[in-house]
Amino acid sequence: MPTLKHENTLRASGFRVIAGVDEAGRGPLAGPVCVAAVVLPENFRHRVLNDSKQLSESTRERLYEEITGDDRIRWHCVSIEVDEIDRINILQATWKGMRSAALALDPKPDAVLIDGKPVKQYPLHHVALVKGDSLSYSIAAASIIAKVTRDRLMMALAQAHPEYGFECHKGYPTPAHLAALRKHGPCPHHRRTFAPVAQLEFDLA
Repeated sequence: MPTLKHENTLRASGFRVIAGVDEAGRGPLAGPVCVAAVVLPENFRHRVLNDSKQLSESTRERLYEEITGDDRIRWHCVSIEVDEIDRINILQATWKGMRSAALALDPKPDAVLIDGKPVKQYPLHHVALVKGDSLSYSIAAASIIAKVTRDRLMMALAQAHPEYGFECHKGYPTPAHLAALRKHGPCPHHRRTFAPVAQLEFDLA
């Protein structure tokens, strides 16, 4: 379960405002990648908050409303759209989101805990934690906001493009999604540089 251990370690080193950053949507074939940054109060505790992947959809939705509705919590979420993902690649798009989300916080963080590996050219002091969303409350909260935000965006895309079943797989390369791609071809929200989509367009050319 997450704790404030890593936040407190940074505070002991002199950093005061510490944000957690996480993303949702690096692997899908369609839709944006969403990145959230969250600053929690120093005495924050929670019995349920955890890595968003470990929680049910209903629990994530409840936690999202709880986190974003708490005046003590500062948060920001950005979405990097498909055209940008295809232009600069998914890794660079994710890093761009990780920079933008943290810098948009008010007050700006002194240090950032990031889920995963270090981010090149990051504008703030940062510590990368593999599986950080299960170690840090701040990263876990960011994972909830990023995941729920992206799921809601994919539900909206499902309304506009019902033939792909985005409401079920959220753009991930499931057998049903791949079958729909083969039948209907890609829509404007598919990532053209991702292999299954790129190969399909090559085959159809």
